[in-house]
Amino acid sequence: MKNSVKITSGIYRGRSIATPGVGTHPMGERERLALFNKISSYLSGAAVLDAYAGSGALGIEAISRGAKNATFIEKNAGAARTIRENLRILGVDAEVITGDAASFETEESFDVILADPPYDKFVAEDINNLAKLLKIDGILVLSHPGEAPIISNLKLQDSRKYAGATLSFYAKIK
Repeated sequence: MKNSVKITSGIYRGRSIATPGVGTHPMGERERLALFNKISSYLSGAAVLDAYAGSGALGIEAISRGAKNATFIEKNAGAARTIRENLRILGVDAEVITGDAASFETEESFDVILADPPYDKFVAEDINNLAKLLKIDGILVLSHPGEAPIISNLKLQDSRKYAGATLSFYAKIK
């Protein structure tokens, strides 16, 4: 695969998935490993939301590591097609929604929310909508430039820098 990333762990470890290319920035392997090592205790049987999904790598990695299911939201129709194809090749049944994560609405709530928005269009307030979808005792992981933003109804647990990115981990305030 010309433009691809490898799943780092779990049942799909070592499998390559396609990346959509233009307009997306797949999270590096080092960052993905750090992210999933940090949230591993949340994944068993979890309902996961992969917002700003790009290739679907984060949601697929979560399923590979034990999540019950994942919902993928991707605004770019071509990228959403790439996610569907990656899921088909792996034999994973999951919902892919072509739409804007900042305005996504559902009755569902999630144990884990993974948000990796485009850095050139990053608006911290857009994450507030996603925060409403997080279950109590769940975790929201945000990849972002700069300092960790304040997210409504969430408490920052940890923040770690990796090259030009920062991963921030938030819990729902009870």
